Amino acid sequence: MTDSHSIENDFLSKITEIIEENISNERFGVSELARETSMSRSNLLRKIKKLTKLSVSQFIRQVRLKHAMEMLRQTSLNVSEVSYKVGFSSTSYFIKCFHDYYGYPPGEVGKRDLYESDSIQNDQSGKKRMIVILGATIIVLFVAILFILFKPLSSKPKDLEKSIAVLPFINDSNDSTNIYIINGLMEAILNDLQKIEDLRVISRISVEKYRNNPKTVPEIARELNVNYIVEGSGQKIGDQILLNVQLIEGATDKHLWSEQYNREAKDIFNLQMEVAKNIAAKIQVIITPEEEERINKIPTDDLVAYDFFLKGLDLLNTGIRNNMEEAIHYFEKAIEHDNAFARAYAGVAIAYYFFDLYQAEKKYSAQINNYADKALLLDSQLPQSLIAKALFYMNNEEYELAVPYFEKALKYNPNYDLVFIFLIDLYVNHLPDTEKYLEYALRGLQIDISAYDSIIASINYLHISNAFIQSGFINEAEKYINKSLEYQPENLYSEYLKAYILYARNRDLQQIKDRLIETLNKDTTRLDIMQEVGKIYYYMRDYASAYHYYNKFIEIKEAQNLDIYRSENAKIGFVLSKMGLTEESEKLFRKYKDYAENDQSIYKHISLAMYYSYKGDTEKAAEHLKLFSEEDNYFYWTLIFTEIDPLVDNIKYLPEFKRIFKNIERKFWRSHKQIKASLEEKELL
Repeated sequence: MTDSHSIENDFLSKITEIIEENISNERFGVSELARETSMSRSNLLRKIKKLTKLSVSQFIRQVRLKHAMEMLRQTSLNVSEVSYKVGFSSTSYFIKCFHDYYGYPPGEVGKRDLYESDSIQNDQSGKKRMIVILGATIIVLFVAILFILFKPLSSKPKDLEKSIAVLPFINDSNDSTNIYIINGLMEAILNDLQKIEDLRVISRISVEKYRNNPKTVPEIARELNVNYIVEGSGQKIGDQILLNVQLIEGATDKHLWSEQYNREAKDIFNLQMEVAKNIAAKIQVIITPEEEERINKIPTDDLVAYDFFLKGLDLLNTGIRNNMEEAIHYFEKAIEHDNAFARAYAGVAIAYYFFDLYQAEKKYSAQINNYADKALLLDSQLPQSLIAKALFYMNNEEYELAVPYFEKALKYNPNYDLVFIFLIDLYVNHLPDTEKYLEYALRGLQIDISAYDSIIASINYLHISNAFIQSGFINEAEKYINKSLEYQPENLYSEYLKAYILYARNRDLQQIKDRLIETLNKDTTRLDIMQEVGKIYYYMRDYASAYHYYNKFIEIKEAQNLDIYRSENAKIGFVLSKMGLTEESEKLFRKYKDYAENDQSIYKHISLAMYYSYKGDTEKAAEHLKLFSEEDNYFYWTLIFTEIDPLVDNIKYLPEFKRIFKNIERKFWRSHKQIKASLEEKELL
């Protein structure tokens, strides 16, 4: 009879061998291992957890780290080379994981081995000395035990999570025109801290509400869910910068460190770096060599250029479209003084992107691309350069090409909330992927991009709720949408999402219609809600009422030259045909077909299935529906609304339609279970 312990060892040996065969593939994770072992993710998770007390991802990481140790001992490869060969895309993350596992950084492997070797060789000659050392050790231990027994319990140090918020710096000068310099200092210090993976840093947007807020430090720390607060104030007098900075423990309001700086303006970069490093040192944050190198990088040698850049940045950070032109002016002035200023080029590209945002005709793609390429050429590791290039692809609707630039920006700045916001937008609106959408939304919340500001928190809880409902998590979606509305009851986006969540629970079209109309009445200019009301009437087959809302929607959209909701043209075209407006209907269906045929998302084939069903070509409709059934990570709304959509009336009673749609449903719920297991493993659920 085979010994069960032997079977377990064989299993662990087998999966270890599989991981080692894919050791350099950074994308080889839980799903890939499950596929290689012909096991479900949940079964694999349970078995490895039972045998090793580790999650699957932790086990994979452990195998990578053991392999790395062998390579560091037996080859001449450096730490960076080894990290990539064992599947770590980030050397800094590899160093952190290695240190956590072995208790010392990978750079010390050779030295430690040499020390241990010397110890073995000298073992015999040191036996007598060992007896003395042992006796001394016993005495030390005895004293230590007495100290521990009689030491007051309250003096035991408590390790605090390394989380921090840098509050807006105060301008001590009577000259309000200098505020951009103080804002620039604050943002530069914040950006340097954000580059450290071992630290959770609250975003600039999230702390802005505390600029003139009378709340105490403990109240702010509690609201922001951080353990440390940085306060600062300063002014520029002539060529001198005066800066006061203090680090405070949030819960106790205890001052841990403070410093007054009086530096010449030409030392502004050293000042920013010094402050960031001092803060990190005081809370014992691990800064990897790569992170320190990025912190030490000076953006420009020209102080005049930097001054123009700070003026432009202050305007860009407002997010107001009317300020973008002036921001570009200052960035270009900075480039005139230093034509190798990467952040200034990136600033121009990002500002042009906001000029084009939501416009039907994109006018500035060439400028975005030109300035982004110059920024990347000058500094390929600058997060803003990478974001600028990603935004060029976003502007050109080449969304797949934007992803690696955003992900690389996150690698160089793990706390960059702006990257999370763009990735969430990508995976919900352009590259629908329920698992990635939910993961980035929850990760964004973990680094606290909401910061419990009533408006920002409401929007981010809205994102979390939407991510949950798209993956079929109705209870979780309702929980977070209620949180969103608690923070901002007038958030109409959250109101109409809640209407859809309740529909997912009870499938009551009358109720969702009434709730949406009530929401629209609070702001009758909202085109998004207007077309949602029209859509529900369309699903109810009340085409006259649907036309009433759709017609107003079309009029406003055309008057403002907006290119939005192209995926809804088929529904609107269907309603127009029912109202006898054949020519207008056909025009919209032609637009819809063109949109569907050029759609790069997973919804291309279901859109074409809808089109051909309406046209009565049931064979093509079924063919495209079958192609859609082979996709992954589609949204829950696909299951809820497809069967009641009038566009599929010509095919929904066909046996083939029922069979294909049943497969779509089964696949969705399988994916739902996998997402749940993955989020639980990553401790995000």
